[in-house]
Amino acid sequence: MAEENTPAASGRPEPVAIPLLPPDWDKQAVGKIYDTVEQVRIKSSGPAIVASRAIVFGLIGMVLATIAMIVFLIGLVRLLNIAIPEDIWLVYLILGALFSGIGMLLWSKRPRGAAS
Repeated sequence: MAEENTPAASGRPEPVAIPLLPPDWDKQAVGKIYDTVEQVRIKSSGPAIVASRAIVFGLIGMVLATIAMIVFLIGLVRLLNIAIPEDIWLVYLILGALFSGIGMLLWSKRPRGAAS
């Protein structure tokens, strides 16, 4: 029973000892190749994976921020329409003036020569 797990009993040939090499040289060689391939994968694929994740999460964030801004503006128009019982044009006038003022303020803060 004890001899069933020996290399000869399992059908595999016994390893041949090569002079000047350690007995487990094949395992050391495979380990060295594996470590080298792993280092190359980490150095090449690692930055690419990080960059692709940043791009994907950035795009998802921009889409969600755009949706949130649209929903916020719709809610603001409806809230002002309830708060100001006049016609809707007055709400549009107030928001248009507010956003135009913000745009003019940001335009005045731009670096000189940026628009040319």
